Amino acid sequence: MRLSLLRPVIDRPGPWATVYAGLPPATEDAEEQQELTASAISAQLFAQGADEATCGAVHEALVARREGEPTGDAGHVLFAAHGVVVLDTPLPGRPATALAAWGPVPRVTPLLAAVGDDPVCLVVRLDRKGADLSVVGERGSEGAGQVSGADRPLHRTATGDWSERHFQTKVENTWEHNAAEIADAVRDAYDSCGAEAIVLIGDARERHLVHDKLPEQLRAVTYESEHGGRAPGSETTLVERDIAQVRAVRERERVAAVTDRFRTGEGPGGKSAPHAAAGIPALIEAAREHRIDTLLVGPHGSDLARQVWVGEDVDQLAVRGTELKYLGEEHPAAARADDALVRSVAASGARVVVVRDPEQAPAGGLGAILRWEQETPPE
Repeated sequence: MRLSLLRPVIDRPGPWATVYAGLPPATEDAEEQQELTASAISAQLFAQGADEATCGAVHEALVARREGEPTGDAGHVLFAAHGVVVLDTPLPGRPATALAAWGPVPRVTPLLAAVGDDPVCLVVRLDRKGADLSVVGERGSEGAGQVSGADRPLHRTATGDWSERHFQTKVENTWEHNAAEIADAVRDAYDSCGAEAIVLIGDARERHLVHDKLPEQLRAVTYESEHGGRAPGSETTLVERDIAQVRAVRERERVAAVTDRFRTGEGPGGKSAPHAAAGIPALIEAAREHRIDTLLVGPHGSDLARQVWVGEDVDQLAVRGTELKYLGEEHPAAARADDALVRSVAASGARVVVVRDPEQAPAGGLGAILRWEQETPPE
């Protein structure tokens, strides 16, 4: 998962209030129900030790009407510290279990599980004249540029004399020229936005022309949708379905590749040295030394909720509280292992991959692929 969304939370010291809640249905007593829910959650946080300012900020955020947002099956998660709601973001659906937690680190793993790996997809709506590019990812859809190719000649005629055949050749040359310009723009946008897949939307001929002009490595991650197009009003729910399916395929492929590397311990360049770690002591040590390249988080396992000890700094984490005194923390606090490790690896720039299939997930629910700066791992 891309952890940029969590950056405001990762970079600030706690303690943290974390709330996963659903939005009330659009009924006559919605405001009353929202007030009751907010009061109950604030009381839970206060009973766990949260300060009044933070409880008040949470209460205010929960009772605020969320204009324009869906209700009923919708939910959101908010993180608050020192009297301020630092992040309030929607969830893909209503949380399976409401949660109000107060602790030294934010409870981020339920958010990761809800969002998943969420690969970024570059969507290209095209026609013979050009294309509109957008990026679909964890923050919805954002524009990524536009291509305006040659606008004449674009249409062939049905006659067969020499002049008309010459004109038709010029039309096909225009199509080819515009397709090449679109392919160049797609390549540049793909490189700059960090996309993992491309979806071409438009008429079959235009899709195929652009597809054939993409570099080979991009053709391997390019999909085509026969629904919708570039013209206003051509968008359909089938296009959204096609994009969602492409992103789901990319997520499964990425997770499968990561879990294979973890199981085999394969390192950079296919080396079969011990490039994987499992078990809380090994994971804590690797996180402290910034040696985790990818943290794997499964849906279940005894290691997820295991107690570890953390300090104010993200590198201050240990299996035992006494160890933190050697790391400069005089007041260690107990935290869940999954949340402590996610906080640490996110700050170091590592990736977190949610493995939804229990059979693919590491034993205990947590594992890591390690990074080595050397050509070969140390003895």
